[in-house]
Amino acid sequence: MEKIDQYRQYIKDILTDYASKSPDDGEVEAVTIFDPERDHYQVVYTGWKGQRSQYGCVLHFSIKNEKIWIYYDGTEIGFANEFVRLGVPKGDIVLAFQDPFTRQYSGFAVS
Repeated sequence: MEKIDQYRQYIKDILTDYASKSPDDGEVEAVTIFDPERDHYQVVYTGWKGQRSQYGCVLHFSIKNEKIWIYYDGTEIGFANEFVRLGVPKGDIVLAFQDPFTRQYSGFAVS
C-alpha cells in the first residue's frame, strides 16, 4: 500500500504543478480533478473564449493493478518519463493510450 500511496502523491504533485503553470487568460482555466476512491486523476481546461465554450482533457492518469496508467497525455512533456525520473520503474507505467500490441515495444509495461 505504501507504493500506491507514493504513486498517488506523485500524480497529484505532477498534475497540480502542471495546472499551476498553465497559461491563465482569465477566461479558460486549468482544473485538477482527483478521485482517490477510484484512483483517476485529470487536468482539464474549462471556460469560455468569446461566445464559445471551451473544455478539454489535457492529462488523465489512473492507478490500476498497482501501476500508473497514462490514458491521455496531451502535452509535449511526456509525463511517463517524469514518473521514471521520480523513481517509478518503467514496469509500473502503462501507456494506456497505445494499443497493447504497440505497448510491448515501448519499454514500459504492457498491462
